[in-house]
Amino acid sequence: MNLKRLPLICSVAAVALLSASLAYWGMQLFKPKQRPIAAAPVAQMPEANMDAARGLFGGAAAVAVASNYQLRGVVADTRGRGSVAIIAADGQPAQAYPVGAELAPGVSVQEVQPRFVILSEGGVPKRIELMSDQGVSSSGGLVQPPMGGPQEPPPPVPLPVPMPAQPAPPPLQMAPAQPPTTSAQPSGGVPPVK
Repeated sequence: MNLKRLPLICSVAAVALLSASLAYWGMQLFKPKQRPIAAAPVAQMPEANMDAARGLFGGAAAVAVASNYQLRGVVADTRGRGSVAIIAADGQPAQAYPVGAELAPGVSVQEVQPRFVILSEGGVPKRIELMSDQGVSSSGGLVQPPMGGPQEPPPPVPLPVPMPAQPAPPPLQMAPAQPPTTSAQPSGGVPPVK
């Protein structure tokens, strides 16, 4: 080796070490503070809906009940076409809706039966029952309840009045038994009067 190059090699190595050291300490001095890392939220699995699973193996799937709609009347066609449901929505006056008509955005009449109507609300079937059984005539047809006028509430049912509690009567006490008395009657006479 050439001894003349040794000081040059040592000075290059010293400059490289000095540069690496300055870079390391400069990064340590000017680096941002480390923020605490929050754990990623664990997504919880939703509970299995048993009502939805009932329909998988032939069971009847449950249908939700729509609460803000009232079925006031039904005109059901026996052939399944032209059926109309008379529905009051959110306390508004009742209107006639044929099958497929939209009551509100995302809510439409899916099926009309003589005793109930199935609405589709966002793809979820909801069942509305006919308001009362008063609307069925003896011939089997449906009679529409009066529309427009105020409905009279049913008469109040009187509640039974509770009777005040009476104390039990005291137990009966029997008199001590007395031996039977026999009185001698004179023969042929009238019994003595006491």
